[in-house]
Amino acid sequence: MLFRLRFFGLPRSLPAATRSLSSPTQQAVVHHPYFVPRNSNGSLPVYTDVRNGGTRLLLTVRNIDGNIPALAKDLSESLSPSGGSGRLKYNIIDWLSQKGF
Repeated sequence: MLFRLRFFGLPRSLPAATRSLSSPTQQAVVHHPYFVPRNSNGSLPVYTDVRNGGTRLLLTVRNIDGNIPALAKDLSESLSPSGGSGRLKYNIIDWLSQKGF
């Protein structure tokens, strides 16, 4: 199965390094060259799309602020698929949560 990640970034008013977390219980400042804000439901914007009759799985991370290639590099180093099916949506969500997003 072909595995591929897509990243979409939107310009925001504040730089990524100075944004604080949106949850009132987590007021720590995230020090990364990128920022992934939660959507209106409080979920991380990680989506899946199955194409080509189920032979291609596409994972999309949306609304990224800051350095998108740095996020792609960190994700590929941390969560490289080791011969698995490539269904890493929940691994990516857990990884982003551990990073403080």
